[in-house]
Amino acid sequence: MTDAAASQQEWLTVRRGMTAHRTALARAAAGGYDELTIVDGTDLLARPYWLPAGPIPLDEIKLRWLPDALFDGWTGRESVTEAVRPLRSDGARYASYAEAIGDLTKPPIFENRSLYRLIDADLTSSCELTFGRGTYFDTVNISEAVGHEYAAGGGGPLRSVIGDPTDTGRRCAGLAITTLTVRLDRETGEATFLLHWRDAAKVVHAGGLYQVVPVGVFQASSDAPGNETNDFDLWRNMVREFNEELLGGSEDYGSAGPIDYDAMPLYAQLTAGRRDGTVRPYVLGLGVDPLTFATDLLTVVVIDAPVFDEAFGALVDDNAEGDVISGTAFTEQNVDRFVHHEPMQAAGAAALRFAWKSRRKLLV
Repeated sequence: MTDAAASQQEWLTVRRGMTAHRTALARAAAGGYDELTIVDGTDLLARPYWLPAGPIPLDEIKLRWLPDALFDGWTGRESVTEAVRPLRSDGARYASYAEAIGDLTKPPIFENRSLYRLIDADLTSSCELTFGRGTYFDTVNISEAVGHEYAAGGGGPLRSVIGDPTDTGRRCAGLAITTLTVRLDRETGEATFLLHWRDAAKVVHAGGLYQVVPVGVFQASSDAPGNETNDFDLWRNMVREFNEELLGGSEDYGSAGPIDYDAMPLYAQLTAGRRDGTVRPYVLGLGVDPLTFATDLLTVVVIDAPVFDEAFGALVDDNAEGDVISGTAFTEQNVDRFVHHEPMQAAGAAALRFAWKSRRKLLV
């Protein structure tokens, strides 16, 4: 076996191990951040002002856009990441972790699109999120690399130089919007929620784990001109993910120009529900995964049963990233099960826990 082949085989072995033992690795990694706030009952890391006292209606969240904000943090291409970048067949080292994924274990969806890079966040006073420009591979080159490093030996130079994972200036912090979807039957009082089993063969991040659904990177629908401004809206991003992950819609929205959201049937329907109170989206908090530093905005959308059944009558059983599980009763027993006893992504566990604590406000 050549040096390159051996290097690549070792890299693949560690990556498979990271997937197989992600829950235990995340828990161990969280233990190394005693100085940070750890969301009670989960492994999610946060700053105190990322955790509001209760759910914030989505329309109270303000977004600030700084397109010219410079980034001078770690990129994942520095020599400190050499140990997690295997050798290419020509004997040279892969320039980045994303490049290695694309060559050695590329999932079906793996595209270096632009995204809104989180610069700052305050969910306790100003309720404002500040963003600049970044790309998806910018986040992968740090997040997956630092997780790989930990899986290979329980820490390492990249994790050390980044330091505080909640310092979003140290790395390109792409933000995922993690949404717990709750169907509420007002006649019976019964509430159920949806889950996602993330297929490790289909996704780059958090394969082999349960997660709430939908979840999507906060980014424009495509890099076509005009989309960056048109799509800089949390609700628009969330509805696109509802369409893709719950109804099997395509992620390809074309390049003819910015999306006319009002002409999108699902968007029009759910937005009308927001106006009449039958669809209620809230922000619950913000947190960072201790293993990969993936950063998630935790949200919940409560949808009255008639609206849910009409909007998602064609709910899929599986999608491009895994299996969709519907009809799980929103009860203390089930919340405890997925937060504490199932392999679940830290952000999803936190969203469930926060939602359960706030159920009297949410389920009205």
